[in-house]
Amino acid sequence: MSLRILFRHETILALVAVILLVALAFQSSQFFTGANLLNQGRLMTEVGLVAIIMTFVIITGGIDLSVGSILGLTAILTGVFWQNLGLPLVAAACLAIAVGTFCGFINGFVITRFGVPPLIATLATLALYRGLAEGISQARSVRGYPDWFYVLGQGNVLGVPTQLWILIVFAILASVLLATTRIGRSIYAIGANEVAAFFSGLSVNRTKIAVYTASGFAAALAGVIFVSRVSTTRSDMGTGLELDAITAVVLGGTSIYGGRGSVIGTLIGLVVIQSLKNGLSLAGVKAEGTAVLIGLMLIGAILMTTALNKRRA
Repeated sequence: MSLRILFRHETILALVAVILLVALAFQSSQFFTGANLLNQGRLMTEVGLVAIIMTFVIITGGIDLSVGSILGLTAILTGVFWQNLGLPLVAAACLAIAVGTFCGFINGFVITRFGVPPLIATLATLALYRGLAEGISQARSVRGYPDWFYVLGQGNVLGVPTQLWILIVFAILASVLLATTRIGRSIYAIGANEVAAFFSGLSVNRTKIAVYTASGFAAALAGVIFVSRVSTTRSDMGTGLELDAITAVVLGGTSIYGGRGSVIGTLIGLVVIQSLKNGLSLAGVKAEGTAVLIGLMLIGAILMTTALNKRRA
């Protein structure tokens, strides 16, 4: 049993993360300061929220490329509902999150009702939702939010960034849901063998719709937090977010073929990516160098997962 734990992808990745953190600490004296680490937690929250539910999506054998566009659309709608329609900011943010959640539902409905492959369906909605965001914004940003709103993205609770608390609670709930509940077992079963799951009496389509709806909700919540953090709204917010989220999920050991994965693995992958970006930046490495290294680590993670799967077999 101990050997199985030792050779788990998450265990190996955690050891790599520790070695990486120590190495980066030697590269810059600013890296391992409390202020810098808490700031990195603040910066990775939006991607983290999306990546956690992206884990669910990929375990089912799917993928969601539209999350960045949903984040951008939610950000724009928050500002428009508040400034143009005159809604109270809380109501505007909640309504914008509801729209983002509905966008996720549309993804799931198209995939299950019409049998469109998730890659194609969410690639199409990526363009659709981004186009809606650009059309609604008309290249104008919304600023001047009340000070209390910035507590969500710029404030602290007990010395820890507010949104990091949200990420921690979100991660705990998602981990418990995936590991201990019937819907969690259904998600794994669907990813392992969708046909067998269907003939076992599981609600395959209903579960997949729920997962994509949750993905839309996570992206929308991240959008409101993003607005609070940067103090403005723009239609290009969230561009490329889907790639960062998918990278964290796959690096964390979730199989791109479905049926395997964990929230803790995704979080470790997220920490590795954010640490690399921050640590190498402090060490003077250019962004393209960091991207190359992350790409190599992702390839290594896929090869490691393949090797571990063969070992288990």
